[in-house]
Amino acid sequence: MSIRRRLHLLALSVLLSSFSLATLAVAQEDVVQDQAVEEAPPAAGPAEIISDQIFGPRVPTDLAFGAFQRGYFLTALEFALPRAEQGDAPAQTLIAEIYAKGLGVAQNDQRAAGWYELAAKNGDILAMFELAMIYQDGIGVPKNRARAADLFNKAAQAGYLPAKYNLALLHIEGIYASPSLSTAASLMLEAAEAGLAEAQYDYGTMLIEGAGLAPNLEEGARYIGLAAEQNLTEAQVDYATLLYLGQGIERDVAAAAGWYARAAEAGSAVAQNRYAKLLAVGEGVPLDLQEAGMWRALSRRQGLSDPALDRLLVSIPPEDLTQAEERARFWPSTPPSIETVAEIPSIAPPGTGDTAPATLPDLLPTTVTPAAEPQNP
Repeated sequence: MSIRRRLHLLALSVLLSSFSLATLAVAQEDVVQDQAVEEAPPAAGPAEIISDQIFGPRVPTDLAFGAFQRGYFLTALEFALPRAEQGDAPAQTLIAEIYAKGLGVAQNDQRAAGWYELAAKNGDILAMFELAMIYQDGIGVPKNRARAADLFNKAAQAGYLPAKYNLALLHIEGIYASPSLSTAASLMLEAAEAGLAEAQYDYGTMLIEGAGLAPNLEEGARYIGLAAEQNLTEAQVDYATLLYLGQGIERDVAAAAGWYARAAEAGSAVAQNRYAKLLAVGEGVPLDLQEAGMWRALSRRQGLSDPALDRLLVSIPPEDLTQAEERARFWPSTPPSIETVAEIPSIAPPGTGDTAPATLPDLLPTTVTPAAEPQNP
């Protein structure tokens, strides 16, 4: 998942949580009836009065956002349009979201950008952020990074954390915002403390490198670890390396192998390569040449070739190499041949008597040829 997609999902979750999540009737007639009831609410009885005194006033049902969350996108659009035409910024943002993602309608980036523009002018910080992302990438509008920087700045000043993160990146780049690593570090810290994984990873890297603030290896490793726990693949790879080297954290090769494995499963070519190395020498994990061969094949398919890993796998038996390539071809699924061997029993041909059926060769050699010394991943 890209950084833009993760930030967009975070923005959407904030957008939805800012509105009432009251139950919406499945049938549209019931929804309309609920709206009519809202327009002419009955006089509050004793129970309602007591409830309001204890829990505070009840929040009116927001039909447009209720329908959106239930997946009734056309109904949400129908309820949002009248409000949006009267300048309701949240409703305008909702419509922009529907067109941006093609939810119940044909995707239309230009129309989405127009609605985001209206909502941003009416002060909706989520619309400001989404519009900034649109201008930064040139989606539905001409690419305009200066305009994107201005919108990021406005949303950041309004307190929106993903905007602060993006503004920090602009300060690091130093083209569309003043070049200032210290300002970037300050903004990055705010977003990191709020739990944004990308900010945790970048702030941890800044701490390790001493970029914009005093170097602190321990804190840097801690922040990168927090991002890794949120399944940010890049952070998992770097955290595994910190564990392997014992940099800013106690050395733990087994834990490093575990993080490399998680990132390899997520598709990181670097993690696949380094995990294969550990498997090839049995460092932090049991030695498994076939498994190492599979991960090498997967990393090669992404364009990462490594002569050092090739030397470590020089002793792999041909049958294991063939099986490793077959597993890589079907990864993450299991090759059909393996499933067949596991499910269909062998039947000895007539006349073999008590002769035991032939077995598959062992996956690993009985001895390991010391072709090369173990290397750092």
